[in-house]
Amino acid sequence: MTMEHQEDPRPLLLVTGASGFLGWHICRAASASWNVIGVYCAHETSIEDVATQRLDLRAPGLHDTLTRLQPAAVIHAAAFSQPNVCERSPDASEAVNVTATRNLAEWCGQHDVPLVYTSTDLVFDGQHPPYREDDATCPVNVYGRHKAEAEQIILEQAPRSAICRLPLMFGDRGGEPASFIGPWIDTLRKQEPLSLFVDEFRTPVSGAAAARGLMLVLTAGVTGILHLGGSERISRHAFGLKLAEVFGLSPNSIRATRLAEVQMAAPRAPDVSLDSSKAFALGYSPGTIDEQLEAVRRSMMKQTA
Repeated sequence: MTMEHQEDPRPLLLVTGASGFLGWHICRAASASWNVIGVYCAHETSIEDVATQRLDLRAPGLHDTLTRLQPAAVIHAAAFSQPNVCERSPDASEAVNVTATRNLAEWCGQHDVPLVYTSTDLVFDGQHPPYREDDATCPVNVYGRHKAEAEQIILEQAPRSAICRLPLMFGDRGGEPASFIGPWIDTLRKQEPLSLFVDEFRTPVSGAAAARGLMLVLTAGVTGILHLGGSERISRHAFGLKLAEVFGLSPNSIRATRLAEVQMAAPRAPDVSLDSSKAFALGYSPGTIDEQLEAVRRSMMKQTA
């Protein structure tokens, strides 16, 4: 459904990055109680019960467009988010992750509009986990540096803002495997080798759980920095074994590898596990990894039934 604005008694929520994995989940989670407009730039998208439209957040006319739309709140999920791509294209990363964020933060600050920003655990170097909200950022790659820079811009420009640092996310999108687990499932089904790191640790959550957490933050009026990680610290290798178990796939093709054995454009932080106890105290409850993977599996089965 594509439109600019419809008469609706509910408050208007603008969600950026609606064509992305997280943005889609946010739009779906918000649509029951908000009048949602999901905006995208490069990839046209449609979402059930959600108005969608193209909007370039880097454009000089952004402020005029936002003033015309008059959102009651903004969730900023648009990002240039693949670390290796950001490392190879730092200018493109800066334009989306920094410049676009500054444009939004300036408008939200000037109009006293709540802004929820989706940041990342990769603002840390992975040397002193688990990370709390007040730990100093120390990114090791371009993506992390640009997200850390964007955090500071938001704190300076938009007083009614919440910076939500998110971990590695997984899940489906409308029943289709999305995020990184899609290729993993395909590889496991073909019983082809799947090399996964035993020395890279995260606190992953499903896209659905992350979206619920973001809506909780918005509804509660949280400001400042908050971590929305999962309740379990796990390596990619151990996560792959859980994925195979929940989806009924053989783990025999999963190979253990180490970060030092793989050459990548962007340096990797070894352990950016998040301490999310503040969010848990607010009522954020993503569930165990097994529970979330099972929910993803059921969602995929429901769509194919």
